[in-house]
Amino acid sequence: MSVWKKPVPTTDQLDAQAGQCLVATLGIKFIDIGSDYIAATMPVEPKTLQPFGLLHGGASVALAETVASTAGFLAAANGKGVVGQEINANHLRGVRKGLVTATARAFHIGKSTQVWEIQIVDEGDKLVCISRMTAAVIDMP
Repeated sequence: MSVWKKPVPTTDQLDAQAGQCLVATLGIKFIDIGSDYIAATMPVEPKTLQPFGLLHGGASVALAETVASTAGFLAAANGKGVVGQEINANHLRGVRKGLVTATARAFHIGKSTQVWEIQIVDEGDKLVCISRMTAAVIDMP
């Protein structure tokens, strides 16, 4: 059973929405939308590294919030959207190059709040970061 309440866009449509925002700047690309998850990738390259040559924790959090916010919007009722209220992240493994993949799945989808778990893995499918985002469900203009 699908958790989505809105029509599900294609990954190309989601990528096109990125335009010139942070999502495009970081090279985030949506790769899959299932019945209860959304996944996106981000390259580990100079613009996503911290000064010591590892994937920047802030870049990981931006990736996590991107997939969770997108999922949250699609899981909200028509006329509703979501805004992040809180996000946390545990950085478990350093990554120096390649591609990381984030997958968001819901813990809770309510009328006024949502809670999403986001797992980020490296190309070897090793867990890099685990994150949780709480979103407020709001009226959309």
